Amino acid sequence: MQIIPLPIRRPAGPWRTADVLALYDLPFPDLLHRAQTVHREHFDPKDIQLSSLLSIKTGGCPEDCGYCSQSARHDTGLAAEKLMPLDEVLTAARAAKAAGAQRFCMGAAWRSPKDHQLEAVAEMVREVKALGLETCVTLGMLKAGQAERLKHAGLDYYNHNLDTSPEYYGSVITTRGYQDRLDTLEQVREAGLHVCCGGIIGMGESRRDRASLIAQLASMQPYPESVPINHLVPIPGTPLGDAEPLDVFEFIRTIAVARITMPRAKVRLSAGRQAMSEAEQALCFLAGANSMFYGDALLTTGNPQVQADRALMSKLGMRAQA
Repeated sequence: MQIIPLPIRRPAGPWRTADVLALYDLPFPDLLHRAQTVHREHFDPKDIQLSSLLSIKTGGCPEDCGYCSQSARHDTGLAAEKLMPLDEVLTAARAAKAAGAQRFCMGAAWRSPKDHQLEAVAEMVREVKALGLETCVTLGMLKAGQAERLKHAGLDYYNHNLDTSPEYYGSVITTRGYQDRLDTLEQVREAGLHVCCGGIIGMGESRRDRASLIAQLASMQPYPESVPINHLVPIPGTPLGDAEPLDVFEFIRTIAVARITMPRAKVRLSAGRQAMSEAEQALCFLAGANSMFYGDALLTTGNPQVQADRALMSKLGMRAQA
């Protein structure tokens, strides 16, 4: 029987939801073949970029994001804390570097940082950068000039996720609009920072919503350099605390579709990896994931331990990106 190669080129114009949905609907072997082919065109499939994530200001956020343990509107038992002192941040950064992380990400539970808060974070960025690590922060929405200040401090990446599709967004968040997120991302781009932007899968959205999210990301000019794909971790006390678990193959399909539509991006396994088996994670790498959060915690949720990750990479013949 003749085997006909599968076309893998992007459409002539921006990715539409229908284009992305057609990828989702492919038979699983065909989808992974396309994703792996695209991946190998741009990356060594054995390389994994390792990022470490630290919550530098936990809890007390005024937003009502339905998935988040840090919202002051949800009763999750998480106490609000002040901004972490610089010396503690640097201790964590040094430990992350010693464990093999290349990028150090810092997250603060704010709707939008005040100027004095931004200056404190800028100092953290400068000092972490001096350790020889790439830097990334996620601080909420940015006001005019704030992205430029972070760039001047040496920031490499700013994370601001779209979370889900424009159509489903209002079912998850009401205190911040979709356009607010896009406006912050535009400021980040204009400041010359790299963009880290992805979403959360498994919040009750449809496959069409997942396709719409990927189409939004892939149609950005340019698309994000870093695309975290999070699997919802249901947290008791949040509106999504009892969300139905998403089939793991749907999550792997999302990784593959992200790889095909954003071929040069680092597609990152993010929240939810702790609940995945080694075989499931291996399929995610086969589908085109080439980055992962590395360390024992992600903000307020668990993550596989460093030793477990090292063992898994060894079994798969994979290695930390140089």
